[in-house]
Parts: sequence; C-alpha cells; structure tokens
Amino acid sequence: MADPTVPPPPARPGTTPEDGPAVARTELGARLEADGALRLGPVRDALLGLHREVLMPQAYVRRSKPDETPPRWDLLDWAVAADREELLGLLYSGQSVSVQHEGEPILRRVPGPRSGGSMTAMSSTVGMTAGLLQRLDLRPGQRVLDIGAGAGVTAAVACAVAGDAGVVTVDRNPHVTAAARERLAALGYRPTAATGEGEDGGPAQRAYDRIFVSYAVTRVPPAWPEQLAPGGLALATLSTSSPSWPGLAVIARTGTGRLEAHVEAVELGHRPAHGGKQIFLNARFRKRIDAGAGAGESTHTTRTGPPPGAARGMWLALDHLHPGLVRDWSADRLVIGAPACGSWVTAGPDGAGGWTVTAHGPREIWTEIQETAARWQAAGSPASYRLHLEPDDEQWVSAGTGPAELSWPLTITPDPVPARQTASPHPYPYPAHHATQEKTT
Repeated sequence: MADPTVPPPPARPGTTPEDGPAVARTELGARLEADGALRLGPVRDALLGLHREVLMPQAYVRRSKPDETPPRWDLLDWAVAADREELLGLLYSGQSVSVQHEGEPILRRVPGPRSGGSMTAMSSTVGMTAGLLQRLDLRPGQRVLDIGAGAGVTAAVACAVAGDAGVVTVDRNPHVTAAARERLAALGYRPTAATGEGEDGGPAQRAYDRIFVSYAVTRVPPAWPEQLAPGGLALATLSTSSPSWPGLAVIARTGTGRLEAHVEAVELGHRPAHGGKQIFLNARFRKRIDAGAGAGESTHTTRTGPPPGAARGMWLALDHLHPGLVRDWSADRLVIGAPACGSWVTAGPDGAGGWTVTAHGPREIWTEIQETAARWQAAGSPASYRLHLEPDDEQWVSAGTGPAELSWPLTITPDPVPARQTASPHPYPYPAHHATQEKTT
C-alpha cells in the first residue's frame, strides 16, 4: 500500500515557475556550490535532482528552546497545505532534518505536536553528505552498502549513480527500513532494504565496492573491512562520546587485497547511533562558565595561546588522549568543559599580545591541551593518522615514529561518563558547520 503522504514526483520537474521544489533545489545547489561542497559529477547531478519532499513528506521542526525540557516538536506534513511552505524550507535548507521520534512507525503517521523523548533518525546536513558521497567516487555498476538508511537520501544517490541492483541499505529500525523502501520506490529506485545491526555489515556477507556509514563508532567493526572488495573504499566517523572533534576513518582494500586505513581529523562528523553516548554542555554548566572567575577558579596570563581550531589533528589527539571534553563552538573565545567532573577552561586574547586563561575544577585542561600540542608537534603536526586494524581485532591510531610517535588505542568504551551525562534528547546546539548527525541520509 502506498503512503498517502508521499507526493508523486512531477513528470517534468522544474518546467514551470510554480514548481516550488524545483526552485528550492536550484537554490540549494547554488548555496552548496558557492560553499565548495559540490563539484561537477554524477553525485552533484543526483543530489540536485533529488525530490527530498518525496523521501521526507513528513519531518519534525523543533518548537522548544535548546535547553527547554521537555523538548517540543511539530510533525509537518506535505499533504497539509498550511505546512507545505515551512516544510519545503526545512527540506531544502541544507541542514539536518529529523524524521523519526522515539523509534515510531514512520509511514502513515498523524501529523501534529510531539513532546519529550528524542529524535531517533535524521537526514544529515546536505553539505557533509555531498562531501562524503563525492569522496566515495561512486560509479555505475558498483556494489554499495549504505549502513544507516535514515531518510534514504544516500541510498537514492547511490542508486542514481551506481544502479539500484547493486545497492543495499541497512538500518536497525524496521520502521526506518520500511519507509526507505517505500519512498525510494516512489522515486523509481528499488535497492535491497534490510533490517539489521549495522556493525554486522550487509546481508549475506557480500563484498562491496563502497561502504558508507552514517553514524559514529568508537572503533571499526570487523565486518566492514572484511566485506570490502578489492579496490573497495569505506568511510565512517570515528570518535569518542564528544561531538567536538570528529575523525573520518578511511578504509581501503587494494587491488591485491591488502587493507590500508587512516583517520583524518575533520570538521564534520556523525553522531553515535541512537542509544550511544554523547556528552554535552548543558545550560547550567554554560552559565557557570560565563559567570567568570569565582570561588575555586584561577586566572593567569600566558604568551602561549591554544592551538587554532584549524589544527584539527591536535584536537583529535586531545579528544582521545584526554577524553570527556566538549568545546562550546558558539563562544567568542576558547571554552572547553568536562561535564563528568565539572572542570572547565576558557582562554581569550588579553589585548597585549598574550592570553588570559581561567580554569576551574580538578582537571587541568589547559595543561592537557599544551602537553598534547607539544606531542602533536613532535610527531610532525599530522592532520591524519595511521589506523591499525589487526586480525585479532586490536585497533590503534598512530603518527610519527620512534620516541616522537603519537598513538592511542581504540577501545569499545573509550571514556567513562556518568549515566546522567551520557545522553540528551537535544545536545547543546553547536554552529551548523560543527553539528554532528545521528543518521546520514
């Protein structure tokens, strides 16, 4: 049975001025190209030709403030005339789009308000999705595994470029799988849509030319490299429970079958899958930091400032060597907190060529930053690190050689975080260019 909320794609999209989605697609494409997120090629053509209103005829818009509890949303519906303009703007804004609340059935939902709980499936920011898909170098005839179906955008692009016969999209939630299958079919695509654990890879243990993972992991599940065909490539966000400094695991199998892997320090990354840990700075914690020096705080000036944000390789190392830290990217100075113990540090120019550093709590975060920066520089200031995936499932990351080597192991639980800090239905919203996503589309 077809989903009555799914609008049929127009036979000739964009041929009339009244075609709102066509105009929105053109404007989105212009913004992505101006930002450098899109380049000429089949992925660009597939993304700009994609009818997002078909894949996401219903989507959530947040009505509550970032720190308001319980959070409140409205489920907008393309079939409701009063919702269409707002939904169109949301779908083609380029930002992430929430498509599932608390694991609910997605097809044939009743639109309206929702309160409490959390969003459990999302469509990622289009710019990040575009960059990763272009990095995969999709080609006709490839076998593509899309882990984390989300709203089906990634699978749709893979079908358009590689052909749907070789595309498999997997999600652990059967409602997400069912919606992706039906709505992709509405676009004329019929990939294999399966329900299963993403860490197990694709069904039937096939070999894939490309693997796209839409959520963050703390280490690489063995099934992913095992299912890479010779010449294959897999991409996945590799991170701790902090959303601030993601890494991109790039795993390739050469034509001779040898595995090569590294981790790049990147600006954008995915969020852990629903139920995974993610720490954040809540409103009360941020207010304490903003209040300035007080009891238990210390302030000093120094000529040595923090490494710039663009030194992502250093911050990635800090995140793994000293886990449990989160940065407030919206602040006009460096602000980093450790929610588990209440420590924080701030640093800003003092107007005389130096820096004013204020610290609080049992952790010496400023010292952790400076010591990590020194080790990172000694290792050659790497922007990427070797990723070691051993047959016995031992995994670690390294850069440099000899005494200057900078390395850390990848463990299943990289940092202990009290239960009260492990999850939030609405983590503190970082600026859009640093937002992490739960599901790539």
